[in-house]
Amino acid sequence: MTPQEYIQLKAFARQDGALLALLWTGSLYCYIQGLTYPMLGIVALLLVAASPFFAASRLRHFRDYGREGIISFSRSYAYTILIFFYAGVLFAIAIYVYFAFLDKGFFMSKIMEMFSSPEGRKALQAYGLEGQMEENLKFLTELRPIDFALNMLTINIITGFFLGVPIAAIMQRTKN
Repeated sequence: MTPQEYIQLKAFARQDGALLALLWTGSLYCYIQGLTYPMLGIVALLLVAASPFFAASRLRHFRDYGREGIISFSRSYAYTILIFFYAGVLFAIAIYVYFAFLDKGFFMSKIMEMFSSPEGRKALQAYGLEGQMEENLKFLTELRPIDFALNMLTINIITGFFLGVPIAAIMQRTKN
């Protein structure tokens, strides 16, 4: 890969990473609102499930327009990893901003409300998870916004490494 091709790869990946971060931010919004309106929780799951397909479509766009229809597996894999990396960084910033400045305890109060309801208590008792859930809730209340952001950044980058293999294998093309 020449230096010019590498610059092109990173430029396309940054743009597509920003678009994927917008998709994930929309999913976060739907998830948070889904704690109050359950139908939005389903929308959040659908948006997350659409992520690999979105990344594959953006890789196809890069292959067809940036690489004139030809791309190797290794370049496809690198591109997919970069998309997830850039999206992960932007999404981590969005998570930090949300939990540091906008949330004001809404998320934790909804989680606590869910598990302290009579239905939530019965479900925890049925599975014998009452004590464990209290420990986990205590742990969650002690997390700082930067902890949430860094955890999601790590998860998204690792996801890119794993999802990059099948996406790159499917989208590679050696002949036009």
